[in-house]
Amino acid sequence: QVQLVESGGGLVQAGGSLRLSCAASGRALSMYSAAWFRQAPGKEREFIATITSSGGTTSYADSVKGRFTISRVNARNTVYLQMNNLKPEDTAVYYCAASLNRASINSNPTAYNYWGQGTQVTVSS
Repeated sequence: QVQLVESGGGLVQAGGSLRLSCAASGRALSMYSAAWFRQAPGKEREFIATITSSGGTTSYADSVKGRFTISRVNARNTVYLQMNNLKPEDTAVYYCAASLNRASINSNPTAYNYWGQGTQVTVSS
């Protein structure tokens, strides 16, 4: 099975940018589709973006479309989330997830088999 570790979170002012990384180990990340979710205190886990195993197809939540970009470098076993024009409402713990369905672009968290521990993103106003 694959292990996922997120990094790159932190504190940023509104309008700023962050790039999150999700590093995989144990198995080649190229065998999995991947996604980013987030969860704010008192709220359900929210879909952000997903990418197929080849990187050929992506899908985004409306709340981040045009501001966030998901990408991957399979040779580095890493998935990225570039976040621009951050808003206070983007504050949450961000999670990376992987699915054995390589072609999956599913926004449902139950479709994902493996999860990282999360990284905190805080956007100040």
